[in-house]
Amino acid sequence: MRITVVGATGLVGSKMLQVLDEQKIKIDELIVAASERSVGKTIVFQGKTHPVVRVEDAIEACPDIAIFSAGASASKQYAPLFAAKGTYVIDNSSAWRMFPEIPLVVPEINADTITKDTHIIANPNCSTIQMVLALNPLHKAFDIKRLVIATYQSVSGSGLKGIAQLDREEAKNFQLPTPNSQLPNAYPHPIYRNVLPHGGDFCDNGYTTEEEKLVNETRKILRAPQIAVTATVCRVPVTGGHSEAVNVEFNRPFELDEVRRLLEQQPGVVVQDDPTQNLYPMAITSYDKDEVFVGRIRRDFSVANGLNLWVVSDNIRKGAATNAVQIAKYIIENIL
Repeated sequence: MRITVVGATGLVGSKMLQVLDEQKIKIDELIVAASERSVGKTIVFQGKTHPVVRVEDAIEACPDIAIFSAGASASKQYAPLFAAKGTYVIDNSSAWRMFPEIPLVVPEINADTITKDTHIIANPNCSTIQMVLALNPLHKAFDIKRLVIATYQSVSGSGLKGIAQLDREEAKNFQLPTPNSQLPNAYPHPIYRNVLPHGGDFCDNGYTTEEEKLVNETRKILRAPQIAVTATVCRVPVTGGHSEAVNVEFNRPFELDEVRRLLEQQPGVVVQDDPTQNLYPMAITSYDKDEVFVGRIRRDFSVANGLNLWVVSDNIRKGAATNAVQIAKYIIENIL
């Protein structure tokens, strides 16, 4: 079993290696690849030192699986070249997600969309993954009509640059950067002690690319193009863990006890919902965990068949690395 991790030196790539180790994935040969500036560095995995190689060298090695976390442009350039060699590519970028022929996979929901002929598989956006994992059993039972979503996304969603900006601003005790600052900020405004209603790039319709992902990816993964979805994405001064307020309107009536039962039975979901004990999901308690945590489960009395949920997960783990490794594990067990 030959596995390549492309972008192995980055925040998500490093976590992918950690999760591969934790999940006890059988690897006979690991190939770690990254951009030219990282070639020659070394990475220790399971006690062995591995040199970082060029992506072209990794392609020539003809791995069984290549897990990508190198950005959309690199994925567009290299994923087809791996696929042409018979490699199964699991891509964490936005490059392939909305191609109809490319599976967009959360394994607990739609692993069946992967076949022996699908050599490029897309990993969904982090905020989408955690939400649809909670919504999937509810949609099957009660048929979702409309979703209204507000996200509170941590700076790790912007990679090392986002974490560095928050750490730098916190260390400077909230001194605003000068207009001519050359510091590599991830955001156009300070993030420390601030909330930015801005995730991704703005589109012509006034929404952002992160908000559009929540709309389009949710419909594709749940196989429900008819669901009405609207979203507002916010960036908050939290290092790790995305939180979401999800308002759901169903076509069918429901009972709260049944909602809780379905969520508790959903693999990968943990219900934390006891207001009497101030128990609800938080980024700080979800950090470095693979599960999706759901709480604040309550009826929305302003609309028929309405429900409110609070959904939290570690965006680097289940939102990226863990989901990708779960896909790899499925391919190993069912395709290869």
